[in-house]
Amino acid sequence: MQNNQHSIRFSRTDSAKFFRTLNKRVNTYFKENNLKKTGNWKLHLKAIVMFTMFLTPYFLILTLNISQWWMLLLTIIMGAGMAGVGMNIMHDGNHGSYSSKKWVNKFMGGTIYILAGNVYNWQVQHNVLHHTYTNIPGHDEDLDAGRVIRFSKESKWRRFHKFQHYYSIFLYGLLTFNWALTTDFKQTKRYLTRKLSYGKLPTPLTQWSIIAITKLIYVSVWIVIPMLILSISWWKILIGFFIMHYTAGLILSIIFQLAHVVKQTDMPLPDDTGSMKNTWAIHQLFTTVNFSTKNKIINWFTGGLNHQVEHHIFPNISHIHYSKISEIVKQTAKECNLPYNEYKTTRAAIIAHFKYLKEMGAKPAIST
Repeated sequence: MQNNQHSIRFSRTDSAKFFRTLNKRVNTYFKENNLKKTGNWKLHLKAIVMFTMFLTPYFLILTLNISQWWMLLLTIIMGAGMAGVGMNIMHDGNHGSYSSKKWVNKFMGGTIYILAGNVYNWQVQHNVLHHTYTNIPGHDEDLDAGRVIRFSKESKWRRFHKFQHYYSIFLYGLLTFNWALTTDFKQTKRYLTRKLSYGKLPTPLTQWSIIAITKLIYVSVWIVIPMLILSISWWKILIGFFIMHYTAGLILSIIFQLAHVVKQTDMPLPDDTGSMKNTWAIHQLFTTVNFSTKNKIINWFTGGLNHQVEHHIFPNISHIHYSKISEIVKQTAKECNLPYNEYKTTRAAIIAHFKYLKEMGAKPAIST
């Protein structure tokens, strides 16, 4: 199901003046505390930690004479670091919230290339399609898992979906591995054909050249160089590469799903004229959920992706500020009699997600 994104129109009627009030209060918070909305030393320090977690094991594997079991452990650490770079650095960079300097954001956003992704594809899928058309089936590609997993009632039900709450967890780990192999090529072809972009639309020659060059460098760094340096079988290097990706993919997929693919969130459709019931900001409240926001470790490691309500309403504010502004968002939503969805723990959110998958996997009742 693939509709024309430009046909969607959000309501302009906000009788409670939710976003106007919220935006004013958040701006006042930053002004009164003399803070920039972008990252600060806390984010820069975190970037160093995440890059260290991701890249140091790589160099240790190449330079130290260690057992293959230690190599295996280091690939898992690399995978966790890979996810950490994606959630904390690449994500803020591509939203323009890492720094007040454009070149810094471009550089940090470009770290997606060492994660096997592509800046253009990410910005279209995430910044344009997901953030604009959050949880709208046929428009938000994050709801499209092909035939294998059914995330919404709008997706066709197949008999094997009744087991999806069991097998989905094994497929989630393939997220970034698929980036490396197929996703970027498919997305580039699709997005260029539809002339979708976040900013200036690249020429096909430019985009395909970037894809080809970055993929070549990626394979060279992560597969060819280890094969040339390490005196172990080539297939063991490929297994290590896969384990790194699987670890990262599993972490990223689960965290992404907890924010939107649970029963507590709506998956609304536009009416026949392409109009949505709510304004864009209020739509975010109905389609997004927070989790484990009081857990300092989760807050730190996930790059604020557990504060998805705040992130979706203020994507250009760095995640390091979400814990502080969340009380403002929560209070304003309450005053306007609007939902503020949250799970107290990560465990509760994970249970809710897999319960929802089980519900979506059940054979739909035949309407009469």
